[in-house]
Amino acid sequence: QLQASGGGLVQAGGSLRLSCAASGRTVSTYNMGWFRRAPGKERELVAAITWSGGATTYGESVKGRFTISRDNAKNMVYLQMNSLKPEDTAAYYCAAGIAGRWVYSDSQGTLVTVSS
Repeated sequence: QLQASGGGLVQAGGSLRLSCAASGRTVSTYNMGWFRRAPGKERELVAAITWSGGATTYGESVKGRFTISRDNAKNMVYLQMNSLKPEDTAAYYCAAGIAGRWVYSDSQGTLVTVSS
């Protein structure tokens, strides 16, 4: 089970830190990712990190503003979001790369709303 949290309402230019907690199994051996789905849009990859944390990748729209990290000892993955823009408004989900596919956190995700 993956549980994303940390969303909220923030003004443009502000910051939020999302957390993804894993329970029931360790995710330390999995690549992990953050995805988002804005109203009326397809789900998109925001950021991903390898199991060791040695490599990361970001969507073009968040490069330089968002940072993904993980703490395998705590079974946690984080997404630090800075310089938030109204277009970052979306439901955010974490996911584990398992057997060649992404397994997503709960269906609700954590909602991020950025006001202008």
